[in-house]
Amino acid sequence: MKLRFAPSPTGMLHVGNARQAIANALFARKHNATFQLRIDDTDVGRSQEVYATGIRTDLEWLGISWNETFRQSECLERYECAIEALKASGRLYPCFESEQELTAKREMRIRQHKPPLYDRAMLKMTAAQRAQAEANGKVPYWRFKLTSGSKAWSDLVMGNCSVKLTAVSDPVLVRADGTVLYTLASIVDDLETGVTHIIRGEDHITNTGVQLDIAEALGAKPTRFTFAHLPLLLDEGGGKLSKRFDSMSIRTLHRDGIEARAMTTYLASLGSSKSPEPMGFDALAQDYDLSCISKSAARFDMRQLLALNRRILVSSEFQDVRERLPEGATEQFWLVIRGNIELLTECHHWWHVVHDGITPAEQPEEQAYLAEAAQLLPEEPWSEETWANWTKALSEATGRKGKALFRPLRLALTGEEHGPELKDLLPLIGREKALQRLTTGS
Repeated sequence: MKLRFAPSPTGMLHVGNARQAIANALFARKHNATFQLRIDDTDVGRSQEVYATGIRTDLEWLGISWNETFRQSECLERYECAIEALKASGRLYPCFESEQELTAKREMRIRQHKPPLYDRAMLKMTAAQRAQAEANGKVPYWRFKLTSGSKAWSDLVMGNCSVKLTAVSDPVLVRADGTVLYTLASIVDDLETGVTHIIRGEDHITNTGVQLDIAEALGAKPTRFTFAHLPLLLDEGGGKLSKRFDSMSIRTLHRDGIEARAMTTYLASLGSSKSPEPMGFDALAQDYDLSCISKSAARFDMRQLLALNRRILVSSEFQDVRERLPEGATEQFWLVIRGNIELLTECHHWWHVVHDGITPAEQPEEQAYLAEAAQLLPEEPWSEETWANWTKALSEATGRKGKALFRPLRLALTGEEHGPELKDLLPLIGREKALQRLTTGS
C-alpha cells in the first residue's frame, strides 16, 4: 500500500490542503503503508522554491514524515514517454484553436442551449491541413480523446461514484510549449511510483474519472487505485473556504500560537462523527477511520479550534512548553496562566503583566477604595493565602462584597477585566509593583 500527498509550490500550505495531507499520512501510518511527498512543480511560472521549502517545514511541524519524495520537474522523460505512447495510440491529438476561438465556440453552444463542451473539430483535420497550419507558424497543444462511457469506482468516503465522460470536454494534457499539465503528470506519477490509494478533495472527482480513462489508455487496470474524496471545507458562514486568505495558512496559524497537536486533531476529525480528542500522531492514526467522514461539506470553525487548543495548553506541562515561553519564565508562572490562554503567544502578555510596568485602567471613582487597599496591602513574604486575607480585611474595612470588592483591584493590578486567579497571580506580581499600581490607579 502506498499513499501520496502532492502539493503545488505556488503558495503556502492552506488548511484545506493540510487536511488532505493529514488524512493521507494518518491512513498510511495506520496501515503501515509507504507515504510519498510529491512536489507538483510543473507550473514553472508559478512554482517557487520558497513555497516548496515552506510546505515541507509546515508538514514537519504537523508531525508528518514521509518515506520518499521527489519533484515532478525531475520526471520530464517519464511524461514524454507517456505522451508519445498516447500519440501513437491516437488518443492524444493536436489542436490549433486559439483561446478566442474556443471562447467563441463555447458561447455559441450556450446560445444553442448545448453544454459548453469541446466539439472535437480538430479530429477531422487532415495531415495536409495540419502541415499547412504548422507552416503558417501555428504550434499545436494536445488533447486527450476520452472514451464514450463512464468511469465508476467505490469511494472510501463518497460511496459509489461515477463520471460520465461524454459530459466532459477532452482535456488538454500538453501545452503548445510542450509542458505537461497536472491531469497527465499526476496519473503517470501514480502509476510509475506504485501509488495504490489516493485521498484528495471532492473537487477532484471529475479529474478522477478522466485520469482513470488516461490510466487505461496507458495500459493500467481500472481497479489499480482506491480513491477517497474528502468533502470541501466551508468557512464559519457556510461559504467556500478561500485559499487566498493568508490567515488560513498553516504558517500563519502556527505563528499565531496554534499547537500542532490541536491542528492535526481538529483537521483529522473535521466532518466526522467523532469529537476531537487531543492525542499524539501515532494514537490519532490508530483511531483514524475514513468511513466516519460525512459526505457533506465540513465547516472550519476557528472557535472550535481555539477551544481544542486551550484544552491542550491546560494539560501541557512546563517542560512541554518551556522553550517557547518568555525568557526567565518559571514553572510557577506557567501553572498560574495556562488555564487562561487560548494561544501560547498570549503568555507574553501575562509575563508583561507580572514583570513589567503596565498602565492600570483609570478608575477615578475608585480613588478612595484603592487608597484604602494600598494601606491594607500586607507585607511580604506572600503566599496563596495573601489574596484572601487582604480582600477579607478590605471587605471588613469598606463593607464591599463581590464585584464591587474584586473588580477595581483586578483592573488596577492587571489592567484586565479577566485573567488568572489573583490569589495565584498576586505573589508573582509582588508587593512593590502591586503598591505602585494601586497608587497609580487611584
